[in-house]
Amino acid sequence: MDLARLREQIDRIDRQIVELYEQRMEVSGQVAEYKIETGKKVFDRAREQEKLQKVKALTHNEFNSHGVEELFEQIMSMSRKLQYRMLTEKGSMGRLPFIGVEALDKENARVVFPGAEGAYTQTAMEEYFGKDVNSVHVDSFRDAMAALEEGSADYAVLPIENSTAGIVNEIYDLLAEFENYIVGEQILRIEHCLMALPGTKPEDIRTVYSHPQSLMQSSDYLAEHPGWQQVSMGNNAFAARKVSEEKDRTQAAIAGAHAARTYGLEILEKGINKSSLNSTRFIIVTNQKIFLKEAKKVSICFEIPHESGSLYRMLSHFIYNNLNLSKIESRPLEDRNWEYRFFIDFDGNLADCAVKNALRGLRDEARYMRILGNY
Repeated sequence: MDLARLREQIDRIDRQIVELYEQRMEVSGQVAEYKIETGKKVFDRAREQEKLQKVKALTHNEFNSHGVEELFEQIMSMSRKLQYRMLTEKGSMGRLPFIGVEALDKENARVVFPGAEGAYTQTAMEEYFGKDVNSVHVDSFRDAMAALEEGSADYAVLPIENSTAGIVNEIYDLLAEFENYIVGEQILRIEHCLMALPGTKPEDIRTVYSHPQSLMQSSDYLAEHPGWQQVSMGNNAFAARKVSEEKDRTQAAIAGAHAARTYGLEILEKGINKSSLNSTRFIIVTNQKIFLKEAKKVSICFEIPHESGSLYRMLSHFIYNNLNLSKIESRPLEDRNWEYRFFIDFDGNLADCAVKNALRGLRDEARYMRILGNY
């Protein structure tokens, strides 16, 4: 067989495929015009499943049947994306329920943070809102989100991700549970310090208190002191406050320098965490559907059918609209084994046509989709 002749045949067939594809997309555009006039939805799952069964029946073996199914899934997906784009261009997408603002009202805001005075979260809050911020602290992340929901605070500051320990799972779950929205972020360099009552020597210490992530991040240092018992606390500042209040020289805490100053403790050693580049990303959350007009990152979450290719189809909306994904995480869905809620960050602004186009497609095709914020 002559390979060159075979390749010529493939080239000829490919030209025909391209020509037929463009014809099909032209007809899809006409379908979009009809749907714009009638208000009919773009995505019709039952129609697409019926179409897939018909084209599969035209094939002559199982291999080709699967291949044609995948091919037509892609063709129909591109058709939908064209229709979504035309809806956006014609102004038929509707407005997103978010209001663009020039700036946040930091001067008159009441801000809540989880933990006690001296927590890293307080430091992040002061860097974002200023040291004169009107603030209150609560015991837990949930309490902070609830304060927004009930209106006792305008903003909350919450840790969502550490560069070495990874994401804070509870924050992702709370973002899905509460009708609160991300409007900003603050990245804080983390330097863990070993602290104790003034005059305490390392050989006096028997127990070290801190948040589980801080203990993990300081594991190399703690391994040098195998005789120290490690006890987890809900917050680093809680640990520092405990050591200060109980006046026990056998106790020490791992927290930030701010906590040592707040509770009158002596820093025995600085920078005991493993990585000198350790940083935590904090999010600024509110109960208002607002976003800064200059915002450049969008966060969303969605749920999808538990079936082959469903995540790929969702992610294709970002590819088609030339949107850059910066993060994807998943969390298990309660009472639904082996099903997940996905959290995605991508570059863009809610006022951008490409973003509107992608969000419309995601909303139509996901089992559930929600915008978590633009910041």
